[in-house]
Amino acid sequence: MPRHFLADSALLLVTFIWGTTFVAVQRALTGIGPFYFVALRFLLAFIFLALVTWRHWFALDRATLINGSLVGLILSGGYIFQTMGLKFTSAASAGFITGLSVVLVPLLSAVFYRTLPDAFTIIGALAAAVGLALLTLNVGLPFNPGDVLVLLGAFCFAGQILLVERFAGCHHTLVFTSVQLGTVAIVAFFLALPGENFPARFTPAVWQAFLLTALPATSLAYLIQNKVQQYTTAAHTAIIFSMEPVFAALAAYFWGRETLTWRQGFGCLLILAGMLLAELKDGNAFQGKKHVK
Repeated sequence: MPRHFLADSALLLVTFIWGTTFVAVQRALTGIGPFYFVALRFLLAFIFLALVTWRHWFALDRATLINGSLVGLILSGGYIFQTMGLKFTSAASAGFITGLSVVLVPLLSAVFYRTLPDAFTIIGALAAAVGLALLTLNVGLPFNPGDVLVLLGAFCFAGQILLVERFAGCHHTLVFTSVQLGTVAIVAFFLALPGENFPARFTPAVWQAFLLTALPATSLAYLIQNKVQQYTTAAHTAIIFSMEPVFAALAAYFWGRETLTWRQGFGCLLILAGMLLAELKDGNAFQGKKHVK
């Protein structure tokens, strides 16, 4: 089986995991502040990876610590700006703007690497962006300052994808991923301490969300991303990640008993079409990718 197909399948699995956790996280936030939730989620994920991979920590060097912390800091920015923006804007707007990373990644890649993405990637990204709009936005949804914060978060998520493409093949994957997760936990704790009250006890919904997000949706998901992005490009990864709201909508429909309109269904199909367009040119997104470590 081609290596790039396995990489795509692994990234799609990560996207599925992220998309199906929205309902659980939404319920959990009624019993814990968002920053404390993010801090504990990433702390548990870091502890899990650290315990499982403790023998590999001898591979930690200065470069891994610096680059892993940088990627973790950018990832923290994504969660921070998104959380702050959600205080002022709707979840629909936040979902759409965050999903715009599918367009931001190839644009930022073109700026930093001075290479234009191929036509399949551009058309696929645009199709996914239109699909995101149909899936998440309501007609006449007003713009507000919270959207700017969420957009900054989208830039951070796009930057994280690009940095993983840049650094993942240069470091030991397990240690590199652990440093990222630990960095997010530290930043989130510092933000939670001055403004949020730590809950006296965790509700069942909070425990359930930790169980679903800390291991499969954080430690394993980011471990997979850091590993398989050595075989694919950042732009291709972003298009696959645009499937996250599709999985979220399907999970809300089947498990959260929410409705799914024809307009949202068409948006899901456009996102899927965008992902398939990026696959039309066999091996196109994987040219020049080499496995380093």
